[in-house]
Amino acid sequence: MHEAGLLAQCPCSGEGQGVPPLVLLGIAAVGAWLVYRMWRAWRKDGVSRMNKVWKIAIVVVLVAVVAIVIVNKQRDSSPGTDADKGAAQVSQPAAGLPRLVDLGSVSCIPCKMMAPILEELKKEYAGRLQVEFIDVMANPDAGTPYKISLIPTQVFFDASGKERFRHEGFFSKEDILAKWKELGVSLDAPAAAPQESETSATSTGCGGTGFG
Repeated sequence: MHEAGLLAQCPCSGEGQGVPPLVLLGIAAVGAWLVYRMWRAWRKDGVSRMNKVWKIAIVVVLVAVVAIVIVNKQRDSSPGTDADKGAAQVSQPAAGLPRLVDLGSVSCIPCKMMAPILEELKKEYAGRLQVEFIDVMANPDAGTPYKISLIPTQVFFDASGKERFRHEGFFSKEDILAKWKELGVSLDAPAAAPQESETSATSTGCGGTGFG
């Protein structure tokens, strides 16, 4: 239900799902052509000719079904991106480290803009900050506990695991680092003691969801 709600309200997040539109369009076109041929056969030669066309129609439908099954199996077995793999294997919080969790989708435009920022933070602050990305399309169950309403959402946790702040929409690297500093969490030294939590929801997101 969560995934369906997100797809319904986020127009940029429908990639890579189900049967390709061209395949469905082709099946519909073939079906219409067969119906037309059967009607003409019945008008011209009666039931006997129509039965021959009907047999051809059955063969075509079976071929189409097999094609759809093959396409879906290829999609399921194709290797995913690093973000997809990360969504399937959400890491556990590292003891003693502040944590930044970004919940989004690989098909959401502002989420894509967040991807290089998360990679930079992960590399530059390795051992001082834990950075995670959760694809709520590929792994909706992993996003459920965070009770988000739109994507992307960034959630800030201090070293004790307490949520300190959350932001909805694109969040620049400079703003992320400034927010950690504002929260009293130093990324150049052991994390400071937790302060009073706050919540915010600003910037441009990718649409409302049914999460939470």
